[in-house]
Amino acid sequence: MKLLRTATALLAATAATAAMAPGTTAAAAAPDTPREGAHALLPAHAPHPGHPQRAAAERQEAVEFFWYGCKHCAQFEQPLERWAARHRDDVVLRRVPAVWQGGPDEQRQLGHARLYYTLERLGAVDRLQAEVFRAVRERHEDLTTESGAAAWALAQGLDSAAFRAAWRSPEVDRLVADAPGRMARNRITEIPTVLVGSGRTSPTGAGGVERMPDAMDTLVEHR
Repeated sequence: MKLLRTATALLAATAATAAMAPGTTAAAAAPDTPREGAHALLPAHAPHPGHPQRAAAERQEAVEFFWYGCKHCAQFEQPLERWAARHRDDVVLRRVPAVWQGGPDEQRQLGHARLYYTLERLGAVDRLQAEVFRAVRERHEDLTTESGAAAWALAQGLDSAAFRAAWRSPEVDRLVADAPGRMARNRITEIPTVLVGSGRTSPTGAGGVERMPDAMDTLVEHR
């Protein structure tokens, strides 16, 4: 019941902060010390993260901000996939790689963002998302460079030439360059964070990674 009251109050809340001024930089908007599981549930009134695809009008978008190096994101991957499967008819799941500009992990996050967008361009995210988490979190593989990522991709059955072409493509360059701004525009201060409609949830806001799918259910029901 506490979760339901929290989510209901969330959806009724008005914006507490104004949108970023035109001159505000991503570095200024990002937290000084971004953390996993560090901040409470907040209303999601910031602009929607940009993405080349859009959901059909009758379906909602759930947008996950994540990082392959984040242990909470790794723990959330299977519950998120199960949740998305349950909501296949009414929700479209989008993912956005987390990059905190000026943060201690910025370069590693940029490399992981490039890997994600390369896999997305090749249509391989659904098949390989969990495997990337295992490679990074469990086997400590460096997938932030073209050579390392291409060798890993070849072992997963992807065409090496196609992978390298996608890795270097202007579209992937553009998406990676925009990743820090996407974080700032949506005021992401904790990962994983999932935006659903006008609300958001995170480990701290939901009371743990394992409770995030329940919070997301409530946000879908109270759109």
